[in-house]
Amino acid sequence: MLLRRFRFVCFAAVVSGVLGGLGCRAQVPAKAAGAAGAAAAGSELTPELARRIEVLIRSRSDIPASYRFHAGPVTPGEIPGYDTVTVTFTDNGKSSKPIVFLLSKDRQTLAQFTKYDISRDPKTLVSGAGRPARGGPENAPVLIVVFDDLECPFCARSNEHLFPAVPERYKDQVRVVYRDFPLDQHPWAMHAAVDANCVGAQSGTGYWNLIDYIHGHAGEIGGAEKTVEKAKSQLDTLAREEGKRQKIDMAQLDACLAKQDTAVIRKSMLEAEVLGVQSTPAIFINGEKIEGAQPIEDIYRAIDDALVAAGQTPPPAPAPPSNPATQPKPGN
Repeated sequence: MLLRRFRFVCFAAVVSGVLGGLGCRAQVPAKAAGAAGAAAAGSELTPELARRIEVLIRSRSDIPASYRFHAGPVTPGEIPGYDTVTVTFTDNGKSSKPIVFLLSKDRQTLAQFTKYDISRDPKTLVSGAGRPARGGPENAPVLIVVFDDLECPFCARSNEHLFPAVPERYKDQVRVVYRDFPLDQHPWAMHAAVDANCVGAQSGTGYWNLIDYIHGHAGEIGGAEKTVEKAKSQLDTLAREEGKRQKIDMAQLDACLAKQDTAVIRKSMLEAEVLGVQSTPAIFINGEKIEGAQPIEDIYRAIDDALVAAGQTPPPAPAPPSNPATQPKPGN
């Protein structure tokens, strides 16, 4: 059996000497500190220092007593004043993943350090390439990517909040793209996504018309019987009706609807999971994630912040409504 995941606390916030000393620790006797200091960078840990490290880690985690502790040699670290040491645990010949710790030069402080890459523009973290869009052009300063489920009532509320309010307020400053994340508990959501994409392959206008209609009438889909087969039949009919309005190639549309190819949608779902999406709607505003059907004021705040970061001036704040409606709470 593989080793269980260890639950480590953030040592940087527990052990003093890191991040401004957010905690208390007992003083190490001068003699012990001197002995520990004998483990210079590039050398093995002394038994006494290895023991202190092991006891500290075990006291702050749920590692079984049967797991054997191993600490690698001390190596030079990237953080001034600290070296690094790698710790692993073994059980029945199987080893945990290496866990890297920072070890202060005076050997009196152990810490963990997480490094994040912020070199990329957050706007590029979530792609909207190849998707029907509303609002501004491809080079609009703000890109909003929404992972959407067409059977999700909170997605319907989010869609109602976004349109037409966001395009009307921000004009060409904002480009909005929907990507698919149909949830397993919604039996016709996948079929709806496929149908919308079939229309969208030939008409962006038709795609958005279908998105708006499905979100606005989801409670009617499935008929009085609320059966999945009835829902799928209705969705196909809606797609064909929209295709005729947009004068697209109906033979191509019918072939797409019949095939019900979910490959592109499943790829979108995998990419969303990598981004930490677990529920819908999940809205990314130049990379900033907002989950749930949040109040429109929160959406405006995130867009305005993204515009300022891009060197743009946000439009004036809209006047508050005389009788504001109660905003929905976040949800799946």
